[in-house]
Amino acid sequence: MKVYTKTGDKGTTALFGGARVSKSHERIDAYGTIDELNSYIGLVRDQEVNEKRKDVLVEVQDRLFTVGSILATEPGNTKVKVPELQYADIESLEREIDKMEEELPPMKNFVLPGGHVSVSFCHVARCVCRRAERLVVGLNDHEPVHTTVIQYLNRLSDYLFVLSRKMSKELNAEETPWKPRM
Repeated sequence: MKVYTKTGDKGTTALFGGARVSKSHERIDAYGTIDELNSYIGLVRDQEVNEKRKDVLVEVQDRLFTVGSILATEPGNTKVKVPELQYADIESLEREIDKMEEELPPMKNFVLPGGHVSVSFCHVARCVCRRAERLVVGLNDHEPVHTTVIQYLNRLSDYLFVLSRKMSKELNAEETPWKPRM
């Protein structure tokens, strides 16, 4: 199988199921951003501080491929077999968040992203996750999207925020509170 097919040379691409849409279609933008997020999760996973969380992050990446498959499927097409995102996947993120929060001081302020390069990568992933969520919600305004996809992305951004705090603690990085000028 060749990487290049030339079928997209005129600015269209195929959804699972065969329908062709513009590469600028909001559905393509949504699952393209999921792909970008998955790459950033890989960068977060590759940070030495996350060695013991590698399995969790690989699972997240797997679920993001599932999300991408769901979004890449032509709406209403029941002939295409697509993996499922389950509510248990959301609960898994919640359990991971709860475990990390047990070891973190309570938040009293918003924190500025940064403090260590590894932590900054996690904040970038969180921001891309939020963008992906906004794009999926926008798509849902026009074409129905499985509610578990939106819920999963919402929870994943929470997970990434708490992970950034956990990484800061483990790396002895400074968490800089936001102190707004008033």
